[in-house]
Amino acid sequence: MQDRIIEHFISLTEIPHCSEEADRLLEFLENFAKRRGYSVEIDGVKNIFIKRGEPKLALQAHYDMVCVGDAPIIETYIEDGWMSAKNSSLGADNGMAIAMMMVLMDRGEEMEFLITSDEEIGLVGASALDFELKSRYMLNLDFEDEAEVCIGCAGGADILAKGTMDEVSRMEYYYNVSVSGLDGGHSGVDIDRGIPNAIKVLAEYLSDKSIAISSFNGGERRNSIPSSAFATITSSQELKSIDKVTIEVVSVDTLKFYDSSKFIKFLNSFKHGVDNYNYEFNLPDTSINLAIVTAEDGEFSVESSARAMSSDGLNQICKDTTALFDRFGFEYREEYKYPSWRPEINEFTEIVNESMSSIFGKSEYKAIHAGLECGVISQKYPDIKIASIGPTISYPHSIRERVKLDSVDKIFEVVNHIVNRIK
Repeated sequence: MQDRIIEHFISLTEIPHCSEEADRLLEFLENFAKRRGYSVEIDGVKNIFIKRGEPKLALQAHYDMVCVGDAPIIETYIEDGWMSAKNSSLGADNGMAIAMMMVLMDRGEEMEFLITSDEEIGLVGASALDFELKSRYMLNLDFEDEAEVCIGCAGGADILAKGTMDEVSRMEYYYNVSVSGLDGGHSGVDIDRGIPNAIKVLAEYLSDKSIAISSFNGGERRNSIPSSAFATITSSQELKSIDKVTIEVVSVDTLKFYDSSKFIKFLNSFKHGVDNYNYEFNLPDTSINLAIVTAEDGEFSVESSARAMSSDGLNQICKDTTALFDRFGFEYREEYKYPSWRPEINEFTEIVNESMSSIFGKSEYKAIHAGLECGVISQKYPDIKIASIGPTISYPHSIRERVKLDSVDKIFEVVNHIVNRIK
C-alpha cells in the first residue's frame, strides 16, 4: 500500500501549493474526488469538504505547505528509508495525509474528508469553517511522530511591528554581511532544540560595532526558525568574517544609510525561544519566534510568532512581546490568533490509541507545542471527538524536512484499523 501512497504524494509535489498559492492543487483535489463519486463543497476561503454516504468518521488535513528553498519546485529522493527533497522543503507536512486520503477515495470509502486552506499561515481555513459535518469523530492527520496520539496543542498569534530610522552619513567601509545555511526548523516543535536564529546571530555580530544600515532581510516564514539573514551596511571600522557570519566588501554609489542603533538594540533584546516550560507535558509552555525582519529606505518591519499551551499563557507572551515593542516606540498589532486544544481522553482517543498499539506494539498520548487545527475545529464543532496522528516527519518547514517511509505505511494501517472499527 505504501507504493500507492507515495505515488499519490509524488503527484502532489508536482503541483505548486505554497500557502496562498494553492489554487491548482484545490482544483486537482476537487476533480480527483468527483471522479470517484464523492460530493465536493468549496467555501469562500477555499476549504474543501468531500463526502460520500452517511459517515461516522471524518479525516482532516490541510493542503498548503511551507515553501522553503527551491520549493514549490520539489525534487524528491529516498535515502536510508527516508524521503527528502533536494534543497527545498518536502511538503510531507501535510501532503502525506492528503495522499492517504486519496487512497481511501480510490477505494470508495464512505467518509468525510475535510481539507483546509492556508493552515501554515495562521490556521486561516480552519478559522472560517462553516460546513455541515455529520461525523461523530474526526481524525486529524497532521501529527509528526509515529506511535503517539496527540490530544492537545498550543494556541498561537502573530505579532507584527514597524518603525523608522533616520538617514545618516556614510562611513569609511561598505559591506554585505550575511548569515546563511543554518539548520532552521519549525518554530513550535523545534523551538527548544537550540537551533540558532540567523536574525539573532547577525544582530549580535553587529551589536558592538559603529555602523549604519542600508537594508536588512532575515527569515523565511513566520512559522520557521530563520536560517538566513543579510544586511548591507556602512562601518567606521574594518570588519572580518567569523563563524556563521560572512563579510563581503561592496561598492555603493547610490545607497542611503540609516541610524540603526535602536533597531539593532531591539533585535538583541528580543527573547527568541522558550519563555516558560510545561513540566506536566514535558514541552515548552510559552515561546516566541523572531521570524522575519526587513529594513529598506529607512523603514523596518518585524514579524514574530507566539505560542502557548493555554489561553492565559498566550495572552501573557503576547503582552510581554508588545511591551517590548512599546518600550522601543514601535507600532504593532496582532494577527491570526487561534486557541489551544485542551487535552482530553475519550472514547474516540481510546479507539485511536488502541489502534496505534495494535500496529506499533506501543502508543502514548501526547500534547504538542505547535498549532494544530484541532483547537479551532473543536470550538466550531464541540460535539465531534478529535484525535491527531501522523507518520514521523523530521525538520518540517525547512530544507531538511524528511519523512520516514515505513512510518507512512504503518500509520496508514492505523488509519485503516480506525476506519474499520467505526464503520
